[in-house]
Amino acid sequence: MLKTLDLVLIGVMTATAAVTYTIKHRAELKLEEVHRLEAEIKLEKDTIDLLKADWALQSQPNRLERLVKAYNEELKLQPTESTALVHAKELPMLKSEVPVPDVTEAKVSAKSATVASAKGATVASAKGAPDTARGGQATAKVQPIPIPAPRGEAEDADQIETGSVEE
Repeated sequence: MLKTLDLVLIGVMTATAAVTYTIKHRAELKLEEVHRLEAEIKLEKDTIDLLKADWALQSQPNRLERLVKAYNEELKLQPTESTALVHAKELPMLKSEVPVPDVTEAKVSAKSATVASAKGATVASAKGAPDTARGGQATAKVQPIPIPAPRGEAEDADQIETGSVEE
C-alpha cells in the first residue's frame, strides 16, 4: 500500500511538473514576441535606410537646380537674405506659454463699441483703442511686454520684447 508520504511526494512532483510546463510555455511565448519585435525593428531600419536613400536622391543639387529652372516663372524663388535668419532665442514664446486673455474685458469692449457706433459717437474701448476723433490720426503709446526666455536658456539670455498699443 501507498503511504501518505508517497502520495504527498507524487502530488508535489505533479505540481512541480505543471509549474515547470507553464514557465516553459510562457518563455516560449516571450521568445516568439522577441522574434516578432526583432523582425519589426529590422523592417523599420530597412525602411529608414530606404527613406534616407530616397531623400539623398530627391535633394541632389543638380535635380533641384533643374526644378528651379523649370518652375522659376511660377514660383518666383529668391535667395534667402542673411538678415532673414533668426536664432532660437529670438523666436516668440511657445503657444502653450501665451497668457489667456480675459474674456470679460473683450465682451465689455465689444459692447461699448457697438453702443457708441449706434449713437454716432467715437468711444475708446476699455483696452485702450486709439482715439481717431482728432483729425483722423491715431495716437497711441507702445509699451514693451517682456517675454520669458525659451526653455533651457539661461536667465540672463537676451529677452524679446513685443509691443502692445495703449492710449
